[in-house]
Amino acid sequence: MPVKLSGTAGFATTGLHNVNPVESKIMSEHQERFERAIALFDAANAADPNQDEGQPKELLYAKRMSEMLGRFAPDASEAVQLAVRAQHIRRWTVPRNSYPMTKEGYYAWRTGLYKFHAETAGALMRQASYDDAMIERVMAAVGKRGLKVNPETQLLEDVADLVFIEHYMLGFAGSKPDYDEAKWLVIVRKTWNKMTDAAHQFALSGALKLPEALVPLITKAVS
Repeated sequence: MPVKLSGTAGFATTGLHNVNPVESKIMSEHQERFERAIALFDAANAADPNQDEGQPKELLYAKRMSEMLGRFAPDASEAVQLAVRAQHIRRWTVPRNSYPMTKEGYYAWRTGLYKFHAETAGALMRQASYDDAMIERVMAAVGKRGLKVNPETQLLEDVADLVFIEHYMLGFAGSKPDYDEAKWLVIVRKTWNKMTDAAHQFALSGALKLPEALVPLITKAVS
């Protein structure tokens, strides 16, 4: 099992005590493979020309996903650690206007993105020497396959929703000044309904930084 990502600062360190040389070598190789994959994901997202808080937008998003996973589910599997880092990998290369600007076009765009992100993550994991079994697990989670029934896909969804609430919901609200309260209640409830009870508890426990201006709306939506 690789060492968890330590927030957005990089990797934590660990000792290899009480293991024999063969086990130590295997553990070291495993960690190196994990770090190679994360570095490849981050290099791909570092090419994003869009900026957010002085960083490439999708690179910052990926770091926030890893940071949230560490807070919400610190013992998450290796597959989920990889999947959250690749959730939006190279998203800017498939803009919304590459599909029809209709409701049907929006859903086709989202479905296409799931496949694109999964395949991009899988290709980079092969470069990092991962086997087909682990690649398939990550691609299933990133591709949103088995939501509600695949625990790794659902955990990625929980983390994505928590990141949206903490970092992006307020900005999204500001970009939609024509939405009335009824519309916003529907949006918040749709997000909430995609989350598990554990994510609900985390969000309401004080562990999540709720956007202060939207707290009354969120409270009303989930009560």
